[in-house]
Amino acid sequence: MRAGAPAGPRDREDTYARHTYGRPADGRRAGRTADRYGGRTARHAALLAEQAAGTCHFHVLVDTDSGSEGEILGRFNLVDVVDGAAELGYRIAEKATGRGLATAAVRRLCAPAAEEYGLTTLRASTTHDTPASQTVLTRTGFVPTGQQLLLGDRPRLGYVRSIVAEG
Repeated sequence: MRAGAPAGPRDREDTYARHTYGRPADGRRAGRTADRYGGRTARHAALLAEQAAGTCHFHVLVDTDSGSEGEILGRFNLVDVVDGAAELGYRIAEKATGRGLATAAVRRLCAPAAEEYGLTTLRASTTHDTPASQTVLTRTGFVPTGQQLLLGDRPRLGYVRSIVAEG
């Protein structure tokens, strides 16, 4: 696996395809994601411009171990970068779940978050019905804030983690 590779223009189509079809059993999530990718070329260009400006940092988890070499298995984003803090968001392909890949990628992302992007605090949130995401966050050093957030109509649990640059 090549974890934490910065996302670039060549990743657009593969990321879109996986986000649209990667979780067919969960039409609710797939539908919301597909809606967000309407006009995806313009949206992708806008996201890369945000990354160039330093307000967001997008990373992809790339499969380099199997016969489908180069396939994107997940995305790990740091968004809303302000005053040394950012919001972590991630998503992993259904076929890649349960293997510790999300945990490893979140851990690995903390180094560039501190060292390259100058971040000191990461925030995240997850819905009550996603224990796997809650496990990823706690295994990677995030602690629950006790804050209840709302994303659309779905309540979420808030998490936070302090990070420091090594060396």
